[in-house]
Amino acid sequence: MSQILAAAEGVTGSLSSVGYGLAAIGPGVGVGIIFGNGTQALARQPEAAGLIRANQILGFAFCEALALIGLVMPFVY
Repeated sequence: MSQILAAAEGVTGSLSSVGYGLAAIGPGVGVGIIFGNGTQALARQPEAAGLIRANQILGFAFCEALALIGLVMPFVY
């Protein structure tokens, strides 16, 4: 019985790493969408560059915060 529990503990550590890898896909896609659409917006309205860039940085910060939370959560439990 103890061998089964020891094997299960080893698997949970690996699964948390796999879970974080899968969770990092979302912020990666989000950052790509933010900067891709920001580039299109700058090409269409160059006079609004300051506002567009500020919104890009804010969106990037929120996406990266999600990635960092995903990195920390496997170590919390």
